[in-house]
Amino acid sequence: MESSQPQKKYFVVSSDCHVHEPLDLWERRIEPKFRHRIPRLETDANGKRWLVVEGMRRTRVRDVAFEGEDRERAQGGRADLEIRLRDLERDGVDAEVIYPNRGLMMWASPDAAHQTAMCKVWNDWAIEAFASQKHRCAPAAAIAPKDIETAIKEVERVAKMGYRTVFLPVQVPEQPYNSPVYNPLWAAIQETGLPISFHIGTGKDPRTASGDGGAVINYVWHAVAPAIEPIVQFCSSGVCERFPKLRFGTVEAGIGWVAWMLAAMDEGYTKHHFWVSPKLSLLPSEYFRRQGFATFQDDRIGLETRKWVGIDNLLWGDDYPHHEGTWPRSQEVIDRTMSDLTEEERRKVLGLNAAKLYGFAVPAGRGG
Repeated sequence: MESSQPQKKYFVVSSDCHVHEPLDLWERRIEPKFRHRIPRLETDANGKRWLVVEGMRRTRVRDVAFEGEDRERAQGGRADLEIRLRDLERDGVDAEVIYPNRGLMMWASPDAAHQTAMCKVWNDWAIEAFASQKHRCAPAAAIAPKDIETAIKEVERVAKMGYRTVFLPVQVPEQPYNSPVYNPLWAAIQETGLPISFHIGTGKDPRTASGDGGAVINYVWHAVAPAIEPIVQFCSSGVCERFPKLRFGTVEAGIGWVAWMLAAMDEGYTKHHFWVSPKLSLLPSEYFRRQGFATFQDDRIGLETRKWVGIDNLLWGDDYPHHEGTWPRSQEVIDRTMSDLTEEERRKVLGLNAAKLYGFAVPAGRGG
């Protein structure tokens, strides 16, 4: 069957997967002084349930009766390795980079100490949970960057624990990533060799719009679009100039915007040269091509970006088990969206780029 060919022919890495953490993970593991501040469900006098998260507006929890594959997705993504590996095999995935589910809210609180405590719980648990499959399951270590000194210590700690990558929130309110205050943190991360990921929907509550179209507005404008900001900040502010070995990129934001972003950055840099500071030795787009990356799922239009960006900066992921992802029909999506790619391009985008970035071993005969 043609759709099964990528499983055998290519080394496939999903650069964006998720895991449903144990329901009581933070309750059991977080420092006692923060226990009353962790995300929780509350039921009001009318029997309505609400998700309460420090730093975010409370959200109504609605019961949805999923059917078919939507139901499978809703029930998937557990930490049970036997089930998880079976799901990966079903989708033709050889290795994965793993992000939290509820843990994407770890930076919601404005309190830096609270953020750090939340991140440490995830970091301690995730490396343990996937230790027996570390050759194919790579969880991303969460770093709370608001307190620079504490963040550096956590970067050094997770590097020693065996993590392959770190991820930071897309936004840090009132402390943007183009600020020189981060220089010691970038130096520490560069020293470890770990790439930085910015996963959508982190650092600021993406559930901002309500009413008609709210779900779409929140996804497109309040979750996906903000992921462009840290990339522009790194490429235009001198971060890449000072730290030329620092790798960074977006996760789950798609790639259709990348070509436009590169052109817009260069236009702004050249045509507004009289305002631009600092003066850089390369164009902003060249820094991205050298150090940046972006992941996508079902994005045929976005794959046209390779004609302007190249293929080496693009990484595929199935977003398992989320509804906007491609699991369990990734092979069908790959066949539909990548038919115009050359063999070399497909090998790179499906796995070899990610294998190089995250250090996965490529089996003999599947590296092209």
